Amino acid sequence: MRIGMIGAGHIGGTLTRRFAAVGHDVFVANSRGPETLAELTAATGARAVTVEEAVHCGDIVVVTIPEGNIPQLPPELFEDVSRSVAVIDTGNYYPRQRDGRIDEIEKGMPESCWVEMKLGRPVIKAFNNMVAQHLLKRGKPAGSPDRNALPIAGDDAATKALVMRLIDQIGFDPVDAGDLDESWRQQPGTPVYLTDFDAQGVRAALSEASKERAPEWSAS
Repeated sequence: MRIGMIGAGHIGGTLTRRFAAVGHDVFVANSRGPETLAELTAATGARAVTVEEAVHCGDIVVVTIPEGNIPQLPPELFEDVSRSVAVIDTGNYYPRQRDGRIDEIEKGMPESCWVEMKLGRPVIKAFNNMVAQHLLKRGKPAGSPDRNALPIAGDDAATKALVMRLIDQIGFDPVDAGDLDESWRQQPGTPVYLTDFDAQGVRAALSEASKERAPEWSAS
C-alpha cells in the first residue's frame, strides 16, 4: 500500500520505519519541510514530501501530530482526497503537558471525534496507546502466544478492516474497540493506555474504562 504520514515525531517516525519494513511505500511529511527528513528517509527508503503531497499519496493517511496542532493544518487539506482513502488518527490530548485547553474535549467529546470534526473526514483511532519504542520493537508473527495487541476504533467496517490488517502486518493483534464514539476507552488515563497487553488483556482493559477524565488528563 501507499501510506502518507503527517508527522515524523516519536510515533510518526516509528510507524514510518515499521510500515516501510513490511514493504509499504511510505511518504512522510512534517511541519518543517521535506529537507529536514533526510535521516529518516535514508534509514527507511520512505520519501519526504509536503503535507499537501502526503494526503494525496494513495491508500492511507496517518495523522500523527500533537492534538493542539490539528487546527494548524490547512483547512481544505482533505477537500479533494478520495473518500476511499483511510485516515488514521494516532493522537492523544495532553492539556497540561502540551496541548492547552480544547473545550470540546473537556466537555466530553472523544479526542478522535474532535480530530474528525477538525479534519472534516472520518478517522480511525489507532496506534495511540503504546509507547513508540514498543511499537518499534515488540511486533511478533501472527499466532505468537505472547503477541501484544492494539485497540482500534472507527465507524466504517471496511476502513477499520484495512487498518486492522496493517496492525497485523507490523506484528500486533488488532482488537476492535467499537465505533469512534467509543474511542474514549483508549485515551490517556484509561486502563489500556501505555500498556503491552495481549488481545484478551486489551479487551478487558477497554471494558474497565471510565468516561470520567482524571484530573491529570484535564485542563481544569
